[in-house]
Amino acid sequence: MNPTDPGGPLVLYANLVSDLAVDPEEREVLRAWAEQAPREAWLLRPGDVLVSPVPVGEEFLEYVRDLTGVPRDSVAVVVPPGADPCHRVVEAVRAATAGRPPGAVLPTALDGAAIGLARGLGVPVAPYASVAAAEAALDVTGLLNTKAGFRDAALALGMRLPDGRVRRRAGVPDAVRELLAAHGRVVVKPDRSAGGHGMLFLPEAPGAPDPWTGDGLAPVGGPEGLWVVERRIDVARSVSVQMETGPGGTRALFSGEMRTAAGAFTGYLSPLPAPAADLAATLEAWGHALGGFLAARGYAGPFGLDAMVTPDGEVYAGESNVRRTATTTPRAMVARLAARAGAGDPVWATGRVRAPAAYPFGEAVERLRGARLAYDPARGEGIVLYAGPPPDGRTWRYAAIAGDREGVARYEELLRASWTSDPGSPTARSGPPGSRSG
Repeated sequence: MNPTDPGGPLVLYANLVSDLAVDPEEREVLRAWAEQAPREAWLLRPGDVLVSPVPVGEEFLEYVRDLTGVPRDSVAVVVPPGADPCHRVVEAVRAATAGRPPGAVLPTALDGAAIGLARGLGVPVAPYASVAAAEAALDVTGLLNTKAGFRDAALALGMRLPDGRVRRRAGVPDAVRELLAAHGRVVVKPDRSAGGHGMLFLPEAPGAPDPWTGDGLAPVGGPEGLWVVERRIDVARSVSVQMETGPGGTRALFSGEMRTAAGAFTGYLSPLPAPAADLAATLEAWGHALGGFLAARGYAGPFGLDAMVTPDGEVYAGESNVRRTATTTPRAMVARLAARAGAGDPVWATGRVRAPAAYPFGEAVERLRGARLAYDPARGEGIVLYAGPPPDGRTWRYAAIAGDREGVARYEELLRASWTSDPGSPTARSGPPGSRSG
């Protein structure tokens, strides 16, 4: 089954709150991730239903409608109240589809909740032929979404990895001391963590006390939980390739450079530039190996492989994310908008910009239009507020789309300037790349 053509409407299950990626004890992280669920609205087609853990505002849905052309009244959004039982979600989806059976459930992550929803609706999990086939892939999906599981698989598949150790909590201090003595710097990662959450970089400062006692470890995993302690690589750039695998083989979807702060993911720039062709080839070769490993164990669907590049060009594998990642939906949105505009394959970037005050969604869009930065379907370029309004009204997630990297950089520069300046100022009126101010 092709997830883009499942033979009927999709139930887009935005289960960003999943223990596949983050330990359930990291409640603040899970809440922050749930707030990004509205971005899945960019995948909606007529007849589809979005199941979101948070409300999706009408202004945002109308904004998506205006850019995608999908009528608002042809799609539905279901927001289950709290930790509602699966049968209540099933009932809500059935009510939203007026009794018409959907073609499949397309989850953000393949987990037990996604299996339960599909089984309750009596439909498969895309792209699997049956619920049973999807359920058979849960073990390998869970394994490769952990740091330790990925490390074991990557070593067996011949990827280059930093020197490291896998330990339970009590064994972490000894592993830290051993690797600090050997390499001078280490990074400590909880087994289940994504986006850089819970990572610890040591020594924390010049002259940090030794021996290290384990102070500062995130309160997750319990005494039996696993941790990965690795040599800290001098990273010139962090990169990733997004792949898709299944019975028909593995293929690369797109690659790009991750933007990070203190090891945490903050945005993405795609594609990798032409000079990085050798780097992209290495990533794809490793991705094909990992895709074969996953497919042989029953997994079908998207996955990402992250890597680190040193200043002298050496590439080290970092982790795998066996799910639809924070880059998957923005990329799908960009491709959809580009196809509608006849704009080819543009360069795009995601990031966050902080406004000087809290704005309602409509006002934020008008600020972009006033600065002549809003995405223009006629030109296939501009800024899209792809995740809807942020809870604080100030920290906005955006995608910048242009024909080349220089255009994207210019849009981002103007966005940062206009967001913190008066809309009537010369900076705010400067216009998009390649335009002239009247």
